[in-house]
Amino acid sequence: MRWTLPNTLTALRLLAAPGVAVMFLYFSRPLADWFALLLFIGAAVTDWFDGYIARAWSLESKLGAMLDPIADKAMVVIALMVIVGYSSMSPWLVLPATFILFREVFVSGLREYLGDVAGTLKVTKLAKWKTTFQMVAIAVLFAQGVFEHYLAVSVIDLDPQRVSAILSREAADVHGLIWKEQGMTWAGHIGLTLLWVAATLTLITGWDYFVKALPHLREER
Repeated sequence: MRWTLPNTLTALRLLAAPGVAVMFLYFSRPLADWFALLLFIGAAVTDWFDGYIARAWSLESKLGAMLDPIADKAMVVIALMVIVGYSSMSPWLVLPATFILFREVFVSGLREYLGDVAGTLKVTKLAKWKTTFQMVAIAVLFAQGVFEHYLAVSVIDLDPQRVSAILSREAADVHGLIWKEQGMTWAGHIGLTLLWVAATLTLITGWDYFVKALPHLREER
């Protein structure tokens, strides 16, 4: 087993995965949202760097090949769990998150059953795009949580009618409600759109993996 720089970055990303959830246990919002967002972005960046360094410096190893997909899945699954848990449980969020989680569990179980054969089933470029869309969507949805919390704090002591007048541009926005509301809205729309794209790619790549695995699942006669 070789412990290289890419493997170290991958291990740090693996440790960062539960750290995203821990932020909400030890910090109040919006600090928790900020810390989770920065931690997730930092971990997502290492996902590109560890692979690039491993290829450029010829530091690829079996340990890295094993840890890398585990770290990616842990980041996505835990982050989605946190986002869904702090959301209003909108079906537009819960449904794509469910598709993604189902695919990850299904493919992980399939790989475990296939054993050494799973290593022969190559990762496609579409699967890499799937991971990219997942990471970006989750980062944007964490950003939505930041805007949402700042907006909630800003309106807590304001009369609802005044809030409505400010957001409809009928009153002066001395509290900065409009940019917070727009940031929350746009981050929500963009994040959900990207998450649905990621969910679609997730289902396509999951089906592709299943089709490739089928010959190894047939009963011998």
